[in-house]
Amino acid sequence: MRRVVITGVGAVTPVANTAEETWQAFLAGKSGTGHLTQIDPSPFSSKVAAEVKGFDPARYQHPKDIRKTDRFVQFGIASAKMALADSGLDLSKEDLTRIGTLVGSGIGGLRVIEEQHKVLMEKGADRISPFLIPMLIVNMAPGQISIALGLKGPSNCVATACATGSHAIGDAFKTIQRGDADVMFAGGTESCITALGFGGFDAMKALSTLNDTPESASRPFDATRCGFVMGEGCGIIIMEELERARKRGARILAEFVGYGMSSDASHITAPDPSGDGAARCIINAMKDADIRPEQVDYINAHGTSTSLNDKCETIAIKKALGDHAYKTRISSTKSMIGHLLGAAGAVEAVACVLAIRDQIVPPTINYKNPDPDCDLNYVPNQAEKTPVRVALSNSLGFGGHNACIAFKAYEE
Repeated sequence: MRRVVITGVGAVTPVANTAEETWQAFLAGKSGTGHLTQIDPSPFSSKVAAEVKGFDPARYQHPKDIRKTDRFVQFGIASAKMALADSGLDLSKEDLTRIGTLVGSGIGGLRVIEEQHKVLMEKGADRISPFLIPMLIVNMAPGQISIALGLKGPSNCVATACATGSHAIGDAFKTIQRGDADVMFAGGTESCITALGFGGFDAMKALSTLNDTPESASRPFDATRCGFVMGEGCGIIIMEELERARKRGARILAEFVGYGMSSDASHITAPDPSGDGAARCIINAMKDADIRPEQVDYINAHGTSTSLNDKCETIAIKKALGDHAYKTRISSTKSMIGHLLGAAGAVEAVACVLAIRDQIVPPTINYKNPDPDCDLNYVPNQAEKTPVRVALSNSLGFGGHNACIAFKAYEE
């Protein structure tokens, strides 16, 4: 079985516009949530969001291309180019048919759908943009990244709601393992803080209504949690087959060792209250990685700040890790950047990789009121310097989609 390592990371998030700055913000416990600004908040019960701030697509795309791409694709191209720079890969010296892209989005170009529907209603069908379809379809994230960088290897797209980013990264890992590619750009991207997108989650009563204290509105595992904070952003990691990475002298951040999947087969939006599906997913990832529960040092939890998710995920971790669950550090970076939907698992994978690189666990901020149903070590409020040899990342999506990916400190 071919070994796969991580050699580059890129990200655009509500706390920073690079992966490294995002990571430093995580360690500092910085909140990226605030009052909703991209749309009029007055019709909604929730008025807080985790918005990307100060992002300039012109740093990564030509102006004429910007006009033809939705914001979620712009995030993807930017993150991919940052990950490329971080990896040290020189694409001019590579066989581009062996380098692929696997990037997903949970919702895709909802913003352009809304804008062009308004054009249709107000100005007529002959005024619809010819770029509407290629701007809105979710596969344009990997498609545009491949075009921008000239990558001619396997190209695919995943859409499994909040599990998208982790599924994309896991599937890319398997693509390299089985020999279909030597390098993969993988991750998730999302930008759908629009009237329809935000309104849909608000109508479900899924969003936090702690409007007076937006910085602390996302409070995973805390007894006073009342919903998630909708966010946007992107995470991309570059994976390489180990021997070719070593041959080019690449800096190796971590090794990708396991990928697990499962389905709750229970409910369209709520997690299985028994935690069985998520537990099986974690167990499957550990089995694939050939690691035992007692080897797991850190779990980046799905940790959405909703009552059901945090309780059920806690149950699942206990089922999967047994007594070792109480010794494992667990944190939710969603406490700082909200829920990035299809991009969540990808940014959380970046956090796991950098936790291994720096041997430190990011905190769960806004944790003040312990919940008897959530009784594990959630690394409250302060980052913790501790050995991190094995890290897992959980992602649980609407429809009962579960994904868990496992990383390990690289050893020859």
